[in-house]
Amino acid sequence: MKSYQLTILPGDGIGPEIMDAALQVLDLVSQEFNVTFDYEEALFGGCSIDSNGVPLTDETIEKCRQSDAVLMGAVGGSQWDNQPHENKPEQGLLKLRESLGLYANLRPATIYNALLDASSLKPSVLRGADIMVVRELTGGIYFGSPRGMDKDKGWNTLTYTKEEVERIARTAFELARKRNNRVTSIHKANVLESSQFWREVVEDVHKEFPDVFLNEMYVDNAAMQLVRDPKQFDVIVTQNMFGDILSDISAMITGSLGMLPSASLGEKHALYEPVHGTAPEIAGQNKANPLAMIGSAAMMLDYTFEMPEAAGMIYDAIGEVLELGFRTEDIASQNTSVVSTTEMRNLVLERCADKSDTIIEMVRMSYEG
Repeated sequence: MKSYQLTILPGDGIGPEIMDAALQVLDLVSQEFNVTFDYEEALFGGCSIDSNGVPLTDETIEKCRQSDAVLMGAVGGSQWDNQPHENKPEQGLLKLRESLGLYANLRPATIYNALLDASSLKPSVLRGADIMVVRELTGGIYFGSPRGMDKDKGWNTLTYTKEEVERIARTAFELARKRNNRVTSIHKANVLESSQFWREVVEDVHKEFPDVFLNEMYVDNAAMQLVRDPKQFDVIVTQNMFGDILSDISAMITGSLGMLPSASLGEKHALYEPVHGTAPEIAGQNKANPLAMIGSAAMMLDYTFEMPEAAGMIYDAIGEVLELGFRTEDIASQNTSVVSTTEMRNLVLERCADKSDTIIEMVRMSYEG
């Protein structure tokens, strides 16, 4: 039996509630797929500030380094807005990404047919869209120096090295080979020298992947195209700040940030988290949508533990629950049944349990064959 060590960072707000849902799904996977997940929980974000004075301790970083993967809920909240900038919960997240070398952020935006009416866009525009945003995560303007401000001005530095662009480009091209063989590189090369550099390096890396089609697009046009015709995109690769913005745009075409999982990958470490925030206004009320957190656990099974059958079981279960008309409040519409966090979790667990025997038998037969 394989055994994996997971560091669990529930975080703030609704984080602990949605994390509980994801861990129960992983417990079912453990039972059905003959694998063990050992959980070690740590404080992170605002709750760590309250307890330790900082959003991320060295001890927590070391726990994450020693684990096979990290699962994170959400961090932040208005009660920590008065913290010094370098000590805000979000700065802890940036430090964690940098400490673990998590340079590639994968944010899928898959449009479930059952949620076509949840988006502000027309169903005819959305139907069939399936986008993977690959965001460079440890470089660019969020990490560049010098940076600072005084009473007369503020300044930041946008810098990329050749190695940073090459590795994120290769990640995008390799993902595209497993999808629809199309990559769109997004930049602002008509204005920024850093983007001109980005464009040239991506084009050089593309020579290693002649079977993958490469398209280029300015970021302002890309923002428009995402809401005009999202189906034109397969894999989007872009720098840190642009990816931060565009991935949230792609999130909203799905109808809710509460639906989107994500993966942050490096050479040695991996962190999985939902895209949404802490939603403090509903924290503790059993109203949060756990599907993005459950989907993040499924991405972990797929990308880190190479368990595509288990991941597929979870993705299919989520789709079926939505097709049956069950919704949490954030994605509810007419003629749907509003359920709580725990009820949504249980519905996914039920669908997974129904599927597991069939999936396990198929896997067994494939091995024997």
